[in-house]
Amino acid sequence: MSTFFSREVQAGLDAARLAALKKSSRLRVLADDEIHPVLRLWRDGFAVEAETTPPLRGLVDLYDGTRHLYQCLIVASGQAGGELRYEFKRSTVAADAAPLDFYRDPGAPVALLGARRVD
Repeated sequence: MSTFFSREVQAGLDAARLAALKKSSRLRVLADDEIHPVLRLWRDGFAVEAETTPPLRGLVDLYDGTRHLYQCLIVASGQAGGELRYEFKRSTVAADAAPLDFYRDPGAPVALLGARRVD
């Protein structure tokens, strides 16, 4: 059995699918000081809406709400179904602290308390 939809019905279904993806996703991409919603994210890339997002390239930052997830170097991989798809050339997990240049003993105390002096 095959199913055929007219162009108008298919366009309506695509628009409804994109609206549902935009509403359910908290993911955002920051490129050139502009924020664009991410429709889908997978291991090797992500997709954004083709109509509202200008072509992206180079270094971008991916966020989940306000939490910085990745800093990525991207390339465009294609367009289908109203989505622009991008692949990662490099994807680095964002850290909230600078890396240590020394070994920190896991059993070391967090802080040292000074001795109380009684005069």
